[in-house]
Amino acid sequence: MRTNAFLFWAGSAFYMLSAVGYALVGLWEPYQGLASSGPAIFGLKIEIIGTAALMMLSIMAAFIAFYLGRTHKNQGPVPEDILDAKISDGDAEIGFFNAWSWWPFFLGLFGSIVFASLAVGWWLFFIGLPLGLIALIGFVFENSRGHYAH
Repeated sequence: MRTNAFLFWAGSAFYMLSAVGYALVGLWEPYQGLASSGPAIFGLKIEIIGTAALMMLSIMAAFIAFYLGRTHKNQGPVPEDILDAKISDGDAEIGFFNAWSWWPFFLGLFGSIVFASLAVGWWLFFIGLPLGLIALIGFVFENSRGHYAH
């Protein structure tokens, strides 16, 4: 995890330098195209969207790096960080997954119908929402009944 945190910190610094460089290149506008458009900040022309996107990328990489660094400090070294670790050292139970569950498929399908209603029309929302709620309830309670009941 220490290496991953370092890589994300390095990426964050690179993205921030890229954002500054992108903004500076945007200030230097040698070609006045068809219409010299673009917003001006304090009288300087700057390409806002690309600069903001690169800065947000830097912030998000810093968030991940901070989380990985704190997790490494609290948890200690994981088998991936130990040079003489065996494959079996990292072999632990990850979680419980149902073998042949169809509920995630239907949950994703009806969720996409609900979000497609933003583009298509509200009538599609009223079709997808009840079906999505049924799929959500089925997904949550699938281990409480039937073959996989506890």
